Amino acid sequence: MEKLRIGEFDILPGEQRKIELPVAKLYTDANVSLPVHIIRSKKPGPTIFVSAAVHGDELNGIEIIRRLIKQKKFKIIKGTVIAVPMVNVYGVVNQSRYMPDRRDLNRCFPGSAKGSLAGRVAYIFLNEIVKHCDYGIDLHTGAIHRSNLPQIRADMSDIETKELAEVFGVPVILNSNLVDGSLRESAVKNKTKILLYEAGEALRFDEFSIRAGMKGILNVLQHLGMTRKSLSKKKRLAPFIANGSQWVRANASGIVHNIVNLGDQITKGQILAEIGSPYGEVIDAVKATRSGILIGKQNIPLVQEGEAMFHIAYFSEDDEDIAEQIENVQELLLPENNGTN
Repeated sequence: MEKLRIGEFDILPGEQRKIELPVAKLYTDANVSLPVHIIRSKKPGPTIFVSAAVHGDELNGIEIIRRLIKQKKFKIIKGTVIAVPMVNVYGVVNQSRYMPDRRDLNRCFPGSAKGSLAGRVAYIFLNEIVKHCDYGIDLHTGAIHRSNLPQIRADMSDIETKELAEVFGVPVILNSNLVDGSLRESAVKNKTKILLYEAGEALRFDEFSIRAGMKGILNVLQHLGMTRKSLSKKKRLAPFIANGSQWVRANASGIVHNIVNLGDQITKGQILAEIGSPYGEVIDAVKATRSGILIGKQNIPLVQEGEAMFHIAYFSEDDEDIAEQIENVQELLLPENNGTN
């Protein structure tokens, strides 16, 4: 088992290191770096990266990685874990989705050593981290003022990726095509099997999303033989793979009163929200365009005509079974009187 070189650092088998991977300085001449945690077993095995905050305002993933690496029971018995809690450090500092050059880092891969700031960060992350890895899990949340039900997005046409998505253990999986310029696209070109975890809302911690993410990562590591199998006798719940999804948009502008919640079973024609005027009258009733499960929603109580409000996934299975499964997962991860870590 050879040494692993990241930047100017050599990490030996059996070593655990925290390193800083330099990126461009601030205007003030202050240094900026990507924090990287490397945990290597003495025994050869797969290498996997876990990344968060590719969008700088998506904070749940940072907390997932923080809790994961501080667990005393988190022991790697073979292979290597590379955890990067803040890929877009600039965005985290500014509480912004974007890079300082207003680019979306997740549309700038594979990047370039001499390109834009976003392109340079993408290039460094891809070449210093992803290129070493057989597998990857990229952690995301919904955009600002939008929440996502915990879900995995992956290329389900790839047999091993499909297997990992199912093992992760969240209730819903979306078969998601690769997007040009995304980290997922570049990872796949590198022959790295990758999952994208979506859960919660930007700039907010969500306990259910954090616990589901932690549990999912541990499930994947156990499946790959990188950690010891859990002694828990709790049954792992089988996920449901969506046939597709659809956003319901507002047909009027106004003040929103939501009627449904994430994870609810939705019936075509069901009223999801009412839009009212400042004078008190109801202007419009927002209705579901098809049946399914609510996997995403807008949280801000103001809406402009044409804005996306509700994200509905639809399945070949019975929606009632899926809604019940979501409740079961919530009960497993958020038992009563169980405090946060």
